[in-house]
Amino acid sequence: DIFRRLTGGQREDGPGHNGAGGAGKDESAYTPGGPEVGQSESGATVYKYDVPPDEREGLRPPQMDEAALAMIDSHIERYVAGEGSGEGLVWHEIISNLVHIDVHVTPPSEERPYYTLITSGMSDLPMNVPPAAEDQKHAELLLCLPADWPLMGENYQMLPDDESYWPVHTLKFLARFPHEYSTWLGVGHTVPNGDPPQPFAEGVGFTGVVLLPPVLFEEEFFRLPVRAGKTIQFLAVVPLYESEMDFKLKHGLDALLDRFDENDVTELIDVHRPNVCPE
Repeated sequence: DIFRRLTGGQREDGPGHNGAGGAGKDESAYTPGGPEVGQSESGATVYKYDVPPDEREGLRPPQMDEAALAMIDSHIERYVAGEGSGEGLVWHEIISNLVHIDVHVTPPSEERPYYTLITSGMSDLPMNVPPAAEDQKHAELLLCLPADWPLMGENYQMLPDDESYWPVHTLKFLARFPHEYSTWLGVGHTVPNGDPPQPFAEGVGFTGVVLLPPVLFEEEFFRLPVRAGKTIQFLAVVPLYESEMDFKLKHGLDALLDRFDENDVTELIDVHRPNVCPE
């Protein structure tokens, strides 16, 4: 049971279909950036987010923690770059709002025969977390792609093809989301692709994601202490079918993870994987 091993057997359901929330153990002093619209059948609080305030106010220059960004580079080199993976690269964001989100790409290796994509910059600003999640206010995101994924063309530029680019777009959207909406993302949170949820791309059945601890990397990778008051946690982005999101909202995160364990679902994206909660 890989997910229970990594989370220590304790999880709290995160948000429902309309954005990030997460109950925590003490919400008395917590005000998220979106209104609460109800609770799922499993007891998770559901929030809804519309137009972010910053979209109405225009772009705000990002604040960058250069020391932390350098530590993220070293952290990736130490725990992610496998032997024979070749030189990694970074796709730099050209226009940024609030935070500057780059995407580190580690090529496939013998040890890890898949691409690993990790954000940097999401953790430059703290998220608006409830009191019980104070140690989770800085985060970065990751996902993995098969070695044959059409990720880049000549000279390592990204391919602007929705059918192949959607994982990168999803990482960047999620990394900026908590800062735009004054909320947070943590383990167990689900976020849909729109309202109602839409497929990420043509021919792709996934319509949302759940955030989980990575399972393809050693546990020392999960958290990066930067300085007093700042520890970065790395969260895996796992795409979901709509019925899987519905199942999680109805039965809770534990029940969904049982299905994941039975079907070996990890952060390595497989667009052909079976739906573990068929209707």
